[in-house]
Amino acid sequence: MSLPKIGNMAPAFTTINQRQEKVSLKDFRDQNNVVLYFYPKASTPGCTVQACDLRDHLKEYNSLDTVVLGISPDPVPRLQKFIEKYDLNFDMLSDVDHPIADKYGVWGQKKMAGREYMGLIRTTFIIGKDGRLKYVMDKVRTKSHHEAALEAVKQYCC
Repeated sequence: MSLPKIGNMAPAFTTINQRQEKVSLKDFRDQNNVVLYFYPKASTPGCTVQACDLRDHLKEYNSLDTVVLGISPDPVPRLQKFIEKYDLNFDMLSDVDHPIADKYGVWGQKKMAGREYMGLIRTTFIIGKDGRLKYVMDKVRTKSHHEAALEAVKQYCC
């Protein structure tokens, strides 16, 4: 499966957040840019660094009319624990059977410690207020992710 093309409409989705509320990409249309970041598993070291850095810089995103949405294959209770443990201030979305990851082309073959398996490939999508895909970050470094995502929003959405 391949990544959606820049300039096209971002693939639509509806799922539930950590409070079991429905969240749809269309909810933000004409109001907010969206940083949609896919991460493999809540409360793991890299995912925690990534989420906490976004948490600490959320005001900067908000000042650019941008919402941050994290999405993983985690079930809702795990997302809620992640948010509570690290005082996260943005929605985390559940994609348990990975249909959204499939739509975005980020569920695929991974390698770790000589083992191959199917899993979520850490990727971030910058989506404009018009619902179109503006930028894709497919080489995500967890320690500098928040800076790169913020720069992409400034460059492609503002």
